[in-house]
Amino acid sequence: MPVYMRKSLLEIPSPSEAACSVDEEEAFLKDPEQIQDELPQPFRMISKVINTLIDDAWSTIQNRAQLKRVEQTKKQSPVLEATVEIQISGKTNCLVSSDDGEYVFAGVSKGLCVFSALTNVAVSAWEEEDVEVTSLCVTCLGGQVYLIATVDDMGVARLLVYFSNFITLIKVINEPEDVSRRNLCTKFELSRGGDFAGVMLEGSGESWLEVHRFPKDSWLRELELTQTTSQKQQTADSQDGVLAETVPHISSVGDLKLSPSVIVMKIKPPKFISGTSLKSPFEVLQKTEDGNVIGSGQNHMISSHQWEEQEIIFKRVYKKYLDTTELKKTEDKPCECTFNFLLPGGLLPMFGEMKGQTGVPIAINLWWSGNHNLLKYLLVRPAKDKNDKTEVEPKPDVVWPNARPILCSAVSRCTKYIALGLTEGLLTVWDAYLGLPCSVLSIPGDSDIRHVQFMEPHTVNKDNVPCSTFQVNPKTQVLVSCKDGASHAVVSVRGRDTTITRLTERSEDQGSLPSAIQSIPFQPNLVLFMSRDGTIALIDSTDGTLICNLVLPAPHALATPWDPVFLLDPERQSLFIRGDKKLAPDELLEGKVAASSLFIFNFNQFSFMESYRDKQTSVQTAKHPGTWEERCELYLQERLQSLGDRNKEMRECWNQLQQHAASVRQRQEKQLNRTAVTQRSQIRSTRLKQGDKAGITSVCV
Repeated sequence: MPVYMRKSLLEIPSPSEAACSVDEEEAFLKDPEQIQDELPQPFRMISKVINTLIDDAWSTIQNRAQLKRVEQTKKQSPVLEATVEIQISGKTNCLVSSDDGEYVFAGVSKGLCVFSALTNVAVSAWEEEDVEVTSLCVTCLGGQVYLIATVDDMGVARLLVYFSNFITLIKVINEPEDVSRRNLCTKFELSRGGDFAGVMLEGSGESWLEVHRFPKDSWLRELELTQTTSQKQQTADSQDGVLAETVPHISSVGDLKLSPSVIVMKIKPPKFISGTSLKSPFEVLQKTEDGNVIGSGQNHMISSHQWEEQEIIFKRVYKKYLDTTELKKTEDKPCECTFNFLLPGGLLPMFGEMKGQTGVPIAINLWWSGNHNLLKYLLVRPAKDKNDKTEVEPKPDVVWPNARPILCSAVSRCTKYIALGLTEGLLTVWDAYLGLPCSVLSIPGDSDIRHVQFMEPHTVNKDNVPCSTFQVNPKTQVLVSCKDGASHAVVSVRGRDTTITRLTERSEDQGSLPSAIQSIPFQPNLVLFMSRDGTIALIDSTDGTLICNLVLPAPHALATPWDPVFLLDPERQSLFIRGDKKLAPDELLEGKVAASSLFIFNFNQFSFMESYRDKQTSVQTAKHPGTWEERCELYLQERLQSLGDRNKEMRECWNQLQQHAASVRQRQEKQLNRTAVTQRSQIRSTRLKQGDKAGITSVCV
């Protein structure tokens, strides 16, 4: 008898979508593992129809958006070419214009170079072997004297002065006796006017900020005396028959002896918060001394044991999130500090008591990387503190805690408004004078903010001091750039809704990510956009439309497009961009250095700018308040001018409260009516039961 044996064992076939029927009546009961059961008929059919309609509508929207993008790319936007080219020997690393717009200072591979903004001709230079300036800050001391702060690629900070068409070195900030123990400088910035300077130093795994005060008036007198002496020497040499072609160049520090500067304070990063031995609130208050400054979190009553327990619980609860973030951790680096100098102003008593010259900063505003707090330090202490010794580690006078770590910040030209970019796309704009937030909002996309900047016109008063626009309801415009490539223009008015305009979309392509986004100071409605692929464009901040593209003449291209070197000069209304000549593949293999040039785009010569000048509204500039009385008067004027709007807001608030009270009253009345009906029904049922019992009793009797 034949026996048939199977070569393979029987297997249960895997289910397929074609095998099962979607319209089967009992399909929603067959999968006990799914979170939600499928709807039964006819609701399942209705859901299927609705989902189909939504998918069709979404595909139509995507097709229309794609067609719109294609049409926009087909439109030929205007292309603007550079108007002037400046040949430079060496590589230009940074560009800065003077406050008065007379000169342009360039940090080059062997020192500094100064150009006349009017003629675009080099008028002076300072050269030093093996010194490549990478950072530059310039301010006007007075007259035609300019103070220059530089940082080179080796972390050396130098202070120079430019006067009488010569650049002279004053001092090296971080020059020790032993070169091997030199502290590296990462940032060297001057206050407007040159009264103060902030120097960020690193060394031995630590970092700190030094604030220097310069004897500005003494330096001006000493420089004037030096210039007079050199002119007399030149006249004497001419009378003796010695021909002097130029004024003698003061090239060394010994030839120019100026009054020494003073270190006002040395600020270190805040200590890591850990457990404490304090056991009572009284001890905590004693630790805070006068108790005026709170919010730093350094003084508390949490013991080390409690701290460790909370850390263990936190790691246990958020283990899956911490495992992914720990892989991204790198070596510990010294904290970086971002700081700005603040002008007199505000209604806080400690800032109101400070009396100083107009335009001279009285405080410094700073934050440390990875920290939540915004700190303020007074540069000039009150008279009662002058006899005290200088603090080794000064404590902040004002602490503004934030809910998230600070990533970037910006201060308006008048130092009245402060914008903070926090993690996860949170933006906060503060009114530093009143100590009130103008707006707190979340940028769409939940991406970390990379850069913030105030979009405001370049206005100064008669004292050459930045001033704010006098408006009834101050309007702040902030340019926000995120790490995912998206950029937004945020317009906020205190007490009103905030509008967010998307300028650029989020990009997955690394080459199209923006490398620099900056508002044009002489045309706040325009934004300069530079991408990593070398594209340079102007965008309208009101609707995000592309206005024009800026191109460099062939065969040049944007130098270092990932970190472009450019300058927007508000006085001359021009754009300076460094461009390098393109090299052939053979020249690149030979290691040839590309020739570098500076290209200037003069916006006054472009016809399309006339329409934007017509749109720009003229604003009335207010005098910068210097004294306490002037600040109070300005505040009262703003309150008086905004009385109508505040009354309107008050009426709207009262109307909302009345509507809310009426709705609450109606709900209470309905609840009372329902309660009364329930009670009556209960009484009626009770009476009926009692009547039934009485009837049964009488029948029995």
